[in-house]
Amino acid sequence: MSDQLILMDAYSQIFRCFYAVRSLTNAAGEPVNALLPFGRLLLNLEKQHPGHAGAIVFDCGKVRFRMELRPEYKANRPPTPDDLKKQVPPIRELCGLFGWPILEEPEYEADDLIAALAQNYPGEVRIISSDKDLAQMITSRIAMLIPASGKGSWELRDEAAVFAKFAVTPDQIVDYLSLLGDSADNIPGVPGIGPKGAAQLLSKCGSLDRFYAEGHPDISPRIAGLLQEHREVLERNRKLITLRTDLPARLNCASGCCIRKSPDWEGIRQFCTGHGLFSLLKELPAAEPDELFPPDPPAAEEKSKKPEYEQGDLFADLF
Repeated sequence: MSDQLILMDAYSQIFRCFYAVRSLTNAAGEPVNALLPFGRLLLNLEKQHPGHAGAIVFDCGKVRFRMELRPEYKANRPPTPDDLKKQVPPIRELCGLFGWPILEEPEYEADDLIAALAQNYPGEVRIISSDKDLAQMITSRIAMLIPASGKGSWELRDEAAVFAKFAVTPDQIVDYLSLLGDSADNIPGVPGIGPKGAAQLLSKCGSLDRFYAEGHPDISPRIAGLLQEHREVLERNRKLITLRTDLPARLNCASGCCIRKSPDWEGIRQFCTGHGLFSLLKELPAAEPDELFPPDPPAAEEKSKKPEYEQGDLFADLF
């Protein structure tokens, strides 16, 4: 049985941390209101979800195929605050110190790359995100882990939890969100159809494809008329919302590029000291004796040696 794969949508958690704690700086006046809680998140994951399989996935910006479908896609999003931009490089550094590979890929949003990795991984997958788009990926093998209220607690969103929250199944999520639209991504839905109406519609006809192919006697003439009137919008929305599940060629193996290492606890301690994260420093495991008294450094000629890697090992040893 393969290790359970943990995939984190980086910016969903970075933004959550940033807006949860405001105006927090260290002694040097540097903002740490995202860095400190993100560090606690990584520490919590190490305690509650240790393992050898995982990756933290970053966005590479808007992707061409969605912009071609709708040039206004995500056009309404405000610019990233400067105080947050300053914290992203140290957050990435801290991810590496905790042993997590960072993955990002042109023409893949983070959700797409997570979907592709999850789809192609042979074992269980847990996705750390609260993005409802990712609910389309949930199966008996794939679930979401959502940070919940209360220190160190998580909400598991599996198939039953998706239905309890949205009143639709994971394989209906794309149609459900296409009907509603998404104001955060600047995707308009069908006017006059809300969450309850969308769920009822899909419970009757199963899917939009089935409605357009067969119709349904229990759907009111008003709703049927709206679906016909907005058919092109719905078809476009479904393409926008459906996540890619093909792995980028350079990754080619979900298991090979998602290898977590053991945390570098001494490096993390030095990082916390350097960035003034003293409350996080107190929560770290105590130093082992060999960390307190490190061995003599190797001879100069040995220090200069640098291991060579095969291309397939790149992500296994990224940090």
